[in-house]
Amino acid sequence: ATFGGVLIMSVTLSLALNMRRMLKTNNLVRKMHACETMGAITVICTDKTGTLTQNLMQVHEAKLDTSKEDLIGEGISANSTAFLEEAEAGKKPSGVGNPTEIALLLWLNEQGKNYMELRERATVVNQLTFSTERKYMATLVDSPIQQKRVLYIKGAPEIIMGKCNLSPDAIAQYNADLLAYQNKAMRTLGLAYKYIPEGVGEDCSELVNEGGMTFLGIFAISDPIRPDVPEAVGKCQSAGIGVKIVTGDSPGTATEIARQIGLWKPEDSERNRITGVEFAALSDEEALDRVLDLKVMSRARPMDKQRLVQLLQQKQAIVAVTGDGTNDAPALNHAHVGLSMGSGTSVAKEASDITLLDDSFSSITSAVMWGRSVYQNIQRFILFQLTINVAALIIVLLGSLFGSELPITVTQMLWVNLIMDTFAAGALASLPPSPEVMKRKPRNSNAFIILPQMQRLILATGITFVVILLGLLYVLSNYAGGIEAGTPEGLRNLTIFFTVFVMLQFWNMFNAKTFGTNDSAFKNIFKSEGFLTVGMAIIVGQILVVNFGGSVFRTIPLTWVEWIWI
Repeated sequence: ATFGGVLIMSVTLSLALNMRRMLKTNNLVRKMHACETMGAITVICTDKTGTLTQNLMQVHEAKLDTSKEDLIGEGISANSTAFLEEAEAGKKPSGVGNPTEIALLLWLNEQGKNYMELRERATVVNQLTFSTERKYMATLVDSPIQQKRVLYIKGAPEIIMGKCNLSPDAIAQYNADLLAYQNKAMRTLGLAYKYIPEGVGEDCSELVNEGGMTFLGIFAISDPIRPDVPEAVGKCQSAGIGVKIVTGDSPGTATEIARQIGLWKPEDSERNRITGVEFAALSDEEALDRVLDLKVMSRARPMDKQRLVQLLQQKQAIVAVTGDGTNDAPALNHAHVGLSMGSGTSVAKEASDITLLDDSFSSITSAVMWGRSVYQNIQRFILFQLTINVAALIIVLLGSLFGSELPITVTQMLWVNLIMDTFAAGALASLPPSPEVMKRKPRNSNAFIILPQMQRLILATGITFVVILLGLLYVLSNYAGGIEAGTPEGLRNLTIFFTVFVMLQFWNMFNAKTFGTNDSAFKNIFKSEGFLTVGMAIIVGQILVVNFGGSVFRTIPLTWVEWIWI
């Protein structure tokens, strides 16, 4: 019962310490159990925008009619509802409005043109904002540059080209360029204009439908992959964790992103990707057969994401899911660990267990490393404490055979318990995470926490301690004046025995530190400030107990020679 209570305290202390330290790696843990559960996950279902990518749309390439720079500049500036924000030092440029429009404004600024000045000089006569049905935006302006009324239009290139006077060869060339961009997961945009005579009407929709526009060219706009993501995905794969992209983007875009981050391999086939509509059409039996093989789900809807999580769980997978929108809440709730984005909605955050403050996939990898390390630290504590329990139990039972006095008093055992419970829990829980844990496969979440290797160590080390201590007790009883507390020699011998017992546990703390590794206990020791602090506290505490414990602890001061021997 005592061990159970102590274990609960130790686990809680370990998780609480790791919650605080994980915050430094941009993981805000909202539910304590998630610290440890992250170490057992076998599958991560991640969205794309902002997590795998930078969520910063930018112009990758522009194929434009360079003879009409004034029209292009005014068209981008006036035919837009977005605004740029003043860039802060050290922060990425940003804006308010549609991300694609922000990308165009940023590109225009890079060309040395002030979009706001161009926008304010042009007088807007009428404007038709972008809609997914029309797939274009149009603005009619009185242009001071052209000294004419101009209709500017931008939108899906295939729609815009259909309104323009282009030759079949030009259309074929543009279509080839567009296909190449789209196969690289880029968003494409077309620009066009038309001079409008006075008195022919101001309805943008009618003017656009009349056609006869002049094509200005195309933009290829990309949301670049975060530079740290390919390495982070590689770490997850080497750690035996499957990564699945679940996104609303097109199959081509989603697959290209998967290829760029190292998830999609040349040998992968259609079995490894699916659209949300195709997934919904599968029966549960068919879906269960494919679910572990899937790497990319495109055109995914919220319920597709939730169903994917539930089917993975039926296959005994431990699933982590990322999400930032209100619609992601069901999937976040059903997952073993829900990961919301720092930039996400409050509903998503409430449904999640951990919030990624920087929205990055690499933070998930850090959380996995911390989760595996905290589980290992809990195992180390169990190893440490059970070893002491085995030794203490046998010593107390057999020690009295060597004399009338108990070799360890109740008060001394309380001090030992303080060391092995509170101090050791803090020391072992504060050990920094080891990158080595990411080279192993996920643990079986149903496995007994005390591994066979631990059982052997507990028994071997515990029995070794018993042999050493009983041997010492025998020598002190028969060859060093006895262990009767009523005599000075006996009291000194009992103090020596007690101090040796404590120092063996001090050594065992270093022994437990090495569990799960092949490293020396002193590797990176100076990076384990908490461990060193506790170690010093035990030594100083034992010196104080021996020198000033007196009759309460049944001790007398020892000489420096005796301390050195011990």
